[in-house]
Amino acid sequence: MSHSTLLDSKAGVVRGGKYLTFALGREEYGLKILQVREIIGYMEVTLVPRMPAYVRGVINLRGQVIPVIDLRAKFGMNAVERTQATCIIVVEISAGDGRKISTGIVVDRVSEVISVTDDCVEDAPEFGVSVHADFIFGMAKIGGAVKILLDIDHVLSSQDALDAAQAAKSNNA
Repeated sequence: MSHSTLLDSKAGVVRGGKYLTFALGREEYGLKILQVREIIGYMEVTLVPRMPAYVRGVINLRGQVIPVIDLRAKFGMNAVERTQATCIIVVEISAGDGRKISTGIVVDRVSEVISVTDDCVEDAPEFGVSVHADFIFGMAKIGGAVKILLDIDHVLSSQDALDAAQAAKSNNA
């Protein structure tokens, strides 16, 4: 058995591997590269009525309707002006029934792809009983910085993505 990956005994999730890193403000986050479908420049989003504030709407990406989530809003962060570096990372999340749903997440900027080994990942600290941090795979110590490794399936509720995609289809009908 290789010691290059870290297995979380509670969830049975391998945390070592390659991650795409991105920034929201000064904070750096990482997503498992295998869940990243592509990175696109920011494009206009079609608003969908009656969605949560963090669901920006949908985009048409080569004929596929994809819901777009504003990660800043999802995390309760202040909104900022879009810049040239603002982009949409298209990720695939599990729908819970075995299907994968493509969802776009708006981030301030994409940084780099990094390799994370088991010796640089720690569990997320305990924040208290009222704070749920199950969306955090772990904290990667890279150089002198800490990158928050996200479990994108837990960050994005597949129900939010399904609702946005269904609403878009209803509006187009």
